[in-house]
Order: sequence, then C-alpha cells, then structure tokens
Amino acid sequence: MATPGLRDVKLWSPHIEWTERDDGSILVWRTDPLGPHPDKINERLVHWAGIDPGRTWMAERGGNGAWVRVSYGECLARVRAIGQKLLDLGLSVDRPLLILSENSLDHAVMALGAQHVGIASAAISSAYSLVSTDHGKLREIVERMTPGMIFVADGQRFERAIAAAVDPSVPVVVSRNPMPGRACLMLDDVLATVPTADVDRAYDAVGPDTIAKFLFTSGTTGSPKAVIQTQRMLTSNQEMVADCYAYMRDEPPVVVDWAPWNHTAAGNKVFNLVLYNGGTYYIDGGKPSPKLMGETIRNLREISPTWYFNVPAGYEMLVDAMERDEALRTRFFANLKLMMYAGAGMAQHTWDRLNGLAVETIGHRVLLATGLGATETGPFALKCSEEQERAGNVGIPAQGVILKLVPDQDKLEARLKGPNITPGYWRDPEHTAEVFDEEGFYKLGDALRFAVPGDPEKGFFFDGRLAENFKLETGTWVAVGALRTKLVNDLDGLVRDAVIAGENQRELGALLLPFMPKLRSLVAGADKLSDAEILAHDSVRARLAERLGIHAAQATGSATRVMRALLMTEEPSLDRGEITDKGSINQRAVLRNRGDLVAALFSDDDPRVIRAHRKEPAA
Repeated sequence: MATPGLRDVKLWSPHIEWTERDDGSILVWRTDPLGPHPDKINERLVHWAGIDPGRTWMAERGGNGAWVRVSYGECLARVRAIGQKLLDLGLSVDRPLLILSENSLDHAVMALGAQHVGIASAAISSAYSLVSTDHGKLREIVERMTPGMIFVADGQRFERAIAAAVDPSVPVVVSRNPMPGRACLMLDDVLATVPTADVDRAYDAVGPDTIAKFLFTSGTTGSPKAVIQTQRMLTSNQEMVADCYAYMRDEPPVVVDWAPWNHTAAGNKVFNLVLYNGGTYYIDGGKPSPKLMGETIRNLREISPTWYFNVPAGYEMLVDAMERDEALRTRFFANLKLMMYAGAGMAQHTWDRLNGLAVETIGHRVLLATGLGATETGPFALKCSEEQERAGNVGIPAQGVILKLVPDQDKLEARLKGPNITPGYWRDPEHTAEVFDEEGFYKLGDALRFAVPGDPEKGFFFDGRLAENFKLETGTWVAVGALRTKLVNDLDGLVRDAVIAGENQRELGALLLPFMPKLRSLVAGADKLSDAEILAHDSVRARLAERLGIHAAQATGSATRVMRALLMTEEPSLDRGEITDKGSINQRAVLRNRGDLVAALFSDDDPRVIRAHRKEPAA
C-alpha cells in the first residue's frame, strides 16, 4: 500500500548554488533574490489596520475563560497612545522599555507601541524575576540597559524582583495590582493618552537601521548579552519566512502558541509572522509540562491552527492526548498546513506517531519540519521544506542568506551572512568582535553535515555544537549533538533530553532528564507515588536498562555508545546558565555545575546508576 502523501500546501521553490574554495570552505546560497520588504515591522500593522481593522490580531483567555480579542484597528489605536506616552517620558534606545512579565495582550501592545516610535524594548525572561533567588541576572540586565520604563502585567507578582533590581526613579507601568509603596502608572491610563503629531513624526523617522528591540542570550558563559535586533533584521526575516510559507500570502495564518516572547523563536518569528501576514495569534497559557499541558490541549480543542510550533516534548504530550481524543485531533489537523519543532532533536517514534495520526484523521500527512537559526539571525536562517522520512534535516539557506561551511577537524562549522544578521551585542564590542569572522560572517557555533554528500539542495543535518564535543580516554572525539539525538530516540520517549558525559573516561555516560508521563505509565499505582519514587522504581530502571542495551548494541564504537545513565531529579537551572537562549540544555554548564552527579555516574558502586544490560560489543 502506498504511503499517503502530504497535504497540499504552497511553499517556496528555492534555487541553490554553491562553491568550494581553495581553503576547503564551502559557500551555499539562493540564486532567487530576497523580495521587497518594509523599512519597519509596524508598517504591516498600519497596513492591516487600514484594510481590515476589525480582523482579530491577537486573543488571550480572560478571567472567565472566554477569549478576549483585540483587532488590528484596536491594536493600532493602543500602540499610538503608548507611543505618545513613551515619548512624553523621554524613552529612547539608551533608555529602553523593559518588559518583565510573560506573554499577554498588554505585553504585545507595549512592545509594538515602543517600536512604533523608534524606542527599543526588551522582553526579559520572567524566570529572572519569579524563579531566580538572587535576581543577579536581572540586576546585570538592568545595569547594562539603563531602562527608562518597566512594564509588568501584575505589579505585586514582580514587586520583590523590581525592588531588588530597579532604581525607584524608573517608572513602572502595570496592568493590575500596583505595588504598595512604589508609584506605578496604570496601563489603562497610558492607553488614555491622546496621540499627537509627535507620534507620526517619530514613526516616519523609524528606518531599517533603527533598533527595534533587544533579545538576551542565556548568559551561560557570563552575563546575558543583549542581541541588537534592527528593523531590517525583523522585516527581511519575515520576507524570508513569507517566501518559505508561501501559502500565508493568500491565507493569513492562525497560530496557537505558548513559547515565550523573550526567546527569538516566538518573540520574533511567530509574533511577527502573524503581524506580517495579517494573521491571528491565540496566546496559549499552557506549556509542555505535566501541569500546564492541559491548557494547551483545551485551546487546541477550540482553535484550529494553520501553522503550529512546539518542542519535541510538547509534541510527545500532544500525541498522547490526541491518541485518546478523536475530537482533539480532528480539530488540530482540520486546517493545519505545517508543523515545526525546535529546541531539541525529535525522537523518531514521535515523528512517526504524528504522521500516523494525521493520516488517520485527514488522510494525508502534514509537513513536519525544523530549521536552524539563533537570536543573532532573526532567527530564520535555514529551513527544511522537503518531505523527510526522519527528523533532523535543518534545510537550506533562506533567501538573502549565505551559508559558509568551514572545516573544523572532521566537522563543518556553520557561519551566516545576510540582512537578518545582528550588527552585534549592545554595549559589548568585545563579544561582538568575537562572533564575526574576517568576512563578516556570523559564527553560529553549530556544525552541519550534508544530508546527501555533495548535494546542498537536499539540505543539512545538525551535527552538534562545536563547543560541546570532547575526547574519550582513548583520544576518540565524541560528536555530542548527534549522539544526544540518537540516545533520546533510542530511549523511546522515556526521557526529554540527555547530557552526554565521559570526557577522558573509558566509556560514555549520560545524565537523563526524565519524561515523567511516560515513566509513570510503566508503574502500577503510579498515581499514589511521588516523582522520586517513580524514578527509583524497579520497572522504570529495568526499562531504561533495556533501552540502553538496545542503543549500545546499535553503536559503531565507544564514541557512539552510552553504557551508563543516571536520572536527574532536579530541572536544569536558569540561574546557573543550564538553559540556553534557544530553550535547550547547555551541555557544558550542566556538566560543570553537576560535578557530583557526573562523579556518581562513573562510580562503580552508586546504586542510582543504570547500566546497559546487554553485553557491550567490541569497539
């Protein structure tokens, strides 16, 4: 029986050229040039507000559970009022707007209001305020940025963080619950500001080189770095996106998304993808976690997206729910044209189950794809749009982007140049100089390999972070990125991710981040047991040992074979730099910070260590 084809969807038709230089470096680029794009992203807001002011731009759940909607026309009116108030208070690129709270309608209009009049904003991870115990990174950010205003939705939730990190002279705008003892502006009063001709003059002065916003890296090797995001970066990047997802030019996208706007994936790509193409953004208050995934599922029972993003762990949870809920999968796949994943490698079983559910529901598969980019690239840089049999192909360069592959030992280091590339880090010339080569290419830090040797049109596979690789005791190099993906896949949904260890050891081990719903399914009476009891349960340990054995038996040598593992009981720490700005695990930081776990992993007598139960094949 023939495999059902993909749902028909209009995507790009790229033309690729490439050349190999005498020094071994390879250049890959699109021959079809980047199309025209606006000078500033808010031109698209003005456009849609002009031609269809009543169209829903964004919606979020209200206190009663109903969707609260804001139209394009209403958005523009709020943006102009905010812009006037920020001008009145003297904000500028040197005194930007800092947004500390999570995704919300109010967050969105504040950011667009600043952009509208040429004032930069920066969305800061709420974890720096609400999870951090010392607010150290928040203080560093405030000191570097010298903000002219702080915005939080709920003043009292952020009271402690603001008191610890923000000078009392800096005005704070809140949607609700002003902080006792500190003067606060209410957002409703800001929205009542009457715009003047100053707003129009400031808007007209915004150009391609105007700084639109700052996005922060995770600060894994020091203080978080503020990545400059110019208007040119945002608009050129969205034209690249519109070229790739060509159907959006004819069909404004409908998006249901949870990812935080302080990360480039959602804060730039998804947020602006909707705005650029006149779509509708439903803010998902859920998250790919056992406690919050239910909210995502609730939203997807009501709203049919045309483009959908999630991390692999989120897809795993969604698949579990859709296999039990016909109404959910019917609604999810009804209008879906494309699914995207990022943040980690997708396990093959998740890939296959998604495809199977799509075929069962609509009679066709839906394109499931990923790409490659960074905060410094807008983020859209490489994208895979061709049908794949397995996960991992990150695709080809977008229009206007040149990919340079530079030999590094047995790897090819990826570097990028294009209008979507940042000019650098704010007030940090030293780090700016470090990340660009002599030709002005941004050094991504990732390695790539040809999907089909000698044929760049077939795309590239991610081949690990160069800084993550290490040598075994034998001197053999370990390609960590590819091995992590393979291990997670071989463990068949039991873990969300893995940290590979073994530098200067005789064999490899891994610290595993458990996927609790799957582990609980292995244990009878799991609902009466704590997470710690589940992780220590014989059934869980036996299944992991079995899957490790299967993994080890498939390996080609010691550098591709993980022989021992230890389950992590604590989540990676944001404060300690163990989560990157891409939302993925920082391998080096975890190994550095969790030296006690690494020592236990390679101990011969620690009862927590799980060993592959099959005999190790000869190297």
